[in-house]
Amino acid sequence: MDIQIGSNRYRNTDGTVEIEGVPQLTVAVRPPNNKLLVNFVTFDDTGRVTAKVVDSVFAFNERRAYELVKTPTSLVMKHTESGKVVLQIELKDPNCAVISKGEFLTIKAHTLEITQTEWRVEKTRLSGGDADLQGKSVQIG
Repeated sequence: MDIQIGSNRYRNTDGTVEIEGVPQLTVAVRPPNNKLLVNFVTFDDTGRVTAKVVDSVFAFNERRAYELVKTPTSLVMKHTESGKVVLQIELKDPNCAVISKGEFLTIKAHTLEITQTEWRVEKTRLSGGDADLQGKSVQIG
């Protein structure tokens, strides 16, 4: 599966995005209807889990702080109080997921920000990257 994060394309991934060494996001497609399945976890500034999404459904949502808006081919997770987009992902085709927007904390309490042009965490940023990962996971930070 290909994953595009901002303007960075990662070809032939296993669907997992590791952020600062921790698998924080997994993307898959369920045949035969090509339904998007997202597994995702968010943390607070102490590294504690605040929300967990399993197969595009909340498994844990502390204090109902987040909301999900989803279709068979897209998912948007927002912070309920502020309306800020935490994660926006959609299938471009059955083999390519695009993460066009997002802002959330990593397990190390660093903010990962995703825009249409780049991703950045701490002092690391990448824009316009293109890599063949040969079946491995995406590594950020």
